[in-house]
Amino acid sequence: MQNNKEHITWKRKLHEIIYEADTPAGKWFDIILLFLIITSIAVVMLESVAEIGNKYAYELNITEWIITILFTLEYIARIVIIKKPKEYIFSFYGIIDFFSTIPKYLSLIFIGSTGALVALRALRLLRVFRILKLARFIGEGNQLMNALKASKAKISVFLLAIFMLCIILGTLMYMIEGGSDGGFTSIPRSVYWAIVTLTTVGYGDIAPVTPLGQFIASIIMILGYAVIAVPTGIVSSEMTKDHKKIHLNTQSCSHCSASNHRDDAEFCYECGNEIN
Repeated sequence: MQNNKEHITWKRKLHEIIYEADTPAGKWFDIILLFLIITSIAVVMLESVAEIGNKYAYELNITEWIITILFTLEYIARIVIIKKPKEYIFSFYGIIDFFSTIPKYLSLIFIGSTGALVALRALRLLRVFRILKLARFIGEGNQLMNALKASKAKISVFLLAIFMLCIILGTLMYMIEGGSDGGFTSIPRSVYWAIVTLTTVGYGDIAPVTPLGQFIASIIMILGYAVIAVPTGIVSSEMTKDHKKIHLNTQSCSHCSASNHRDDAEFCYECGNEIN
């Protein structure tokens, strides 16, 4: 009975360190994890530079293996210390942790196969998923996500209107510039030009040559500046709305791993389990 209590106490302490950031140990764990993520991303970037990748291939490989092993231990610990491992494994962070750890192990499978060298390059790129783990350290990210969710209907209608506008403008420019040497050889290509022009990118591979086409193009360019500001205004208005402020902490449920509980919460809002 005593061993069972000690086991529960040990798991609870480890849970506070890994899943919560309000304790000194939890803060140090997050700092170390943040350092490892940034280091891993730097290693991936350095490997893509031919001079550095060839000269320091051994050192970069050893560093990557050390980080991969540490991430693996973290991933296993997160699964072991919660009562419902599936809640973490199939969560957003669980999937990201898996895909950011597995590529190094998969690379061992392709050793000796020359045809798999191209696949290995793609597997290395999967390690960039670790940058998504940085999201757990950004507390204000939830506010931005809530603003995007609240404004998704308005943004969808706006994007649909822009899509229709690009089709109309592209078709119009094809009618005007279709017989010239400007590059408007088809409606899809003209719609591509309208999108590039409306977003103020302007590659220059297609350009109107007739006076009327240039006049319409000028209007589209000016319109592009107004169009860019619309999504920003929609999201900003949602973020600045007056909402009742509820103080949340990083306390995580040891049963289902749900986080962001209220300071005065005694039970988990997700599963009803008593929180620490």
